[in-house]
Amino acid sequence: MQSTKVGKVIALFISTFDSKEPIARNELQVDEKGILLDKHYDKDIDRSILVTSLDSYMLVEREGIEIEYSALGENLLINYNPYKLPVGSQLQIGSAIVEISQDCTMCGHLSAIDPRVPKLLKNDRGIFVKVVKQGWIKEKDEIFLLGS
Repeated sequence: MQSTKVGKVIALFISTFDSKEPIARNELQVDEKGILLDKHYDKDIDRSILVTSLDSYMLVEREGIEIEYSALGENLLINYNPYKLPVGSQLQIGSAIVEISQDCTMCGHLSAIDPRVPKLLKNDRGIFVKVVKQGWIKEKDEIFLLGS
């Protein structure tokens, strides 16, 4: 299988039942049910992990809206924009392989950040991926687009 280096991991986050805010992590362990220790683990496999590009944050910043990383609800923040890749595309991140399962839809909490955010990020909030090969994802891991 061929692979092309496309970017790297900038930041990682999990959500737990005990915390109101996402928790930054240096590494995440993932398997076919999602991110271990995350409150969404083993819930909806096609929405296991939310991947957001730095481009989404730049779109918001250009409008003068300042938000911190994790405000968009992402688990993985990366410096590559995978939003136009087709469903089924696979990425190797660290020792894990993930597959794009669907685009991320807008959530009501985004308008609490600023009423303009949902419109700004209508098609640019992120993508959901599911894990097809378990492993570890760490900050600064390189990302490879896998092809046949």
